[in-house]
Amino acid sequence: MAGTCEDCVYNVYDDEMDEYICEAYLDEDEFYRLIERGGACPYYRSGDDYELVRHQN
Repeated sequence: MAGTCEDCVYNVYDDEMDEYICEAYLDEDEFYRLIERGGACPYYRSGDDYELVRHQN
């Protein structure tokens, strides 16, 4: 899956931790596979609300 964490919907800022975190639900096995693949996240979803509209034009 293309994309980076910086532009993913699940990447949110946590005020208490003072950093960005991933809110996608990953169990321990899924997290291990994500690290093993080098960051190709199966849960990536673009935060660009207009991506679909541009694709339709």
